[in-house]
Amino acid sequence: MVRLPLTPDEIERGQRLGALLRRARGERSMLQTALDARVSPETLRKIESGRVATPAFPTIAAIADVLGLSLDEVWAQIRPVPSRDDSEDELVGALRRPHDRVAS
Repeated sequence: MVRLPLTPDEIERGQRLGALLRRARGERSMLQTALDARVSPETLRKIESGRVATPAFPTIAAIADVLGLSLDEVWAQIRPVPSRDDSEDELVGALRRPHDRVAS
């Protein structure tokens, strides 16, 4: 399976994820956090450093659980913030697709 290169947005999101996990871990040891989450310390180190920008969902979920973070909190911190242009494009697209909306 060929893996496509990461986009700049994916790389940035991976860096935000790593920073969030480092902050949440605080003074707790990386080794103990990794063991509690059932991931290797090297995997946690790579995620925290941003070297693994798109870790598997179960890995993120396990680490977040150990650190007391909800997945909603994690996503709120790492999700891309749409630019004004993106929001306008989404609105225009929604207005052009009235048949996609569910009638109330």
